[in-house]
Amino acid sequence: MNNAKILTINREKIITLAQFAVLVGAATIAPLLGQQAIAGPIVNATLFISTMFLGIRAGVLVGLFPSIIALSVGLLPLALAPMIPFIMIGNVILVLSFDFLKNKNYWLRVITASALKFIFLFGTSSIVMNLILKTEIANRVAVIMSWPQFLTAIAGGTIAYFLFRSKKI
Repeated sequence: MNNAKILTINREKIITLAQFAVLVGAATIAPLLGQQAIAGPIVNATLFISTMFLGIRAGVLVGLFPSIIALSVGLLPLALAPMIPFIMIGNVILVLSFDFLKNKNYWLRVITASALKFIFLFGTSSIVMNLILKTEIANRVAVIMSWPQFLTAIAGGTIAYFLFRSKKI
């Protein structure tokens, strides 16, 4: 008896896999640009786009890679290494809250998801950094995890919106 299984891959699965690969690639390459003001919106756009078109699992998976890459190329200061798991969780919060509100207005979804990610990262960074760093340095690190995170998430949602509206995705 032959125990071989037949794997069928249809056109739709190939397209979905290609879209996922492009989004993971964009999210992974963005930190290599070396500028948070550019990388952050690109990463957040990939989170919104992957969640909208490929679902929660894809959005969560896309959100796991960028912070590790950002740390390894120096975009994130070494002092932020303990924050990597929290940044990943922040990305998951963004994806889950954006998807949870899928029956609501797009901008409400983006603003809510961005705000929840911001609140989580600001809160955890304040606690974690104060536990392991001097207060002055911890306060500077907390700033990195505060309003810039909110702004880059809003910018990512804006990029995703215009790409979708222009039929580029």
